[in-house]
Amino acid sequence: MTATYGFRATMTARPGKGDELVDLLLSATTDGSGASEHCVVYLVGRSASNREVVHVTEGWTTREAHAENFATEQAKAFVARIAPLLADEPRFQDEVPVGGKFRD
Repeated sequence: MTATYGFRATMTARPGKGDELVDLLLSATTDGSGASEHCVVYLVGRSASNREVVHVTEGWTTREAHAENFATEQAKAFVARIAPLLADEPRFQDEVPVGGKFRD
């Protein structure tokens, strides 16, 4: 499958909560948005200069698939688990994937 819609989130965890936030976000590959067959890229990374800053990059088959996924009760519950770990509001960006590669 090809990603035609990209989504990026940058979150700043409360002091000392960066590891917990990363672990929770990584769990999405088995029981969250990253587990969706329409999510073809799901990467979690950290800022090199601030371990509390966490980035999530997603590639979806379509914008609609992304929206449908995040409208589910499961996704809403997952987002609710993230909220208490954050120091402030996350920043979001939409993008159009044009190419690249990923090796696991």
